Amino acid sequence: MRDAQQLLADAKVIAVVGASRDPRKAAHTVPLQMQRHGWRIIPVNPFVDELFGEPVYRSVAEIPFPVDLVNVFRPAADAPDVVRDAIAAGAPAVWLQLDIVSPEARELATAAGIDYVEDRCIAVERAVANLSRL
Repeated sequence: MRDAQQLLADAKVIAVVGASRDPRKAAHTVPLQMQRHGWRIIPVNPFVDELFGEPVYRSVAEIPFPVDLVNVFRPAADAPDVVRDAIAAGAPAVWLQLDIVSPEARELATAAGIDYVEDRCIAVERAVANLSRL
């Protein structure tokens, strides 16, 4: 299994489940920061049509191309369903943001053989490792 920084170094396309249109929320500022550092951000949110200059998909399953990482900004109770969607879509990795922990989601990811990170901020890990896709 790859560690958090290796996942980011390897990823080019990140689906963000729970991406927010509210610029005061981390679910908006974190994906935007990642986009500004060169990652392609694919927002997933059933209530918005466009974010970060990208079309928004209602679920990971609706994204019509491969993603390298599914980043989750949803409550822990939603994480197992997101992981199931990520597995079904063929995503190689799932990352639950800071303060999101789900033993069930972790078990699902482990059983499927996909990389899994929880309770860590993707933007913090990017900054600590000084990573950029630019």
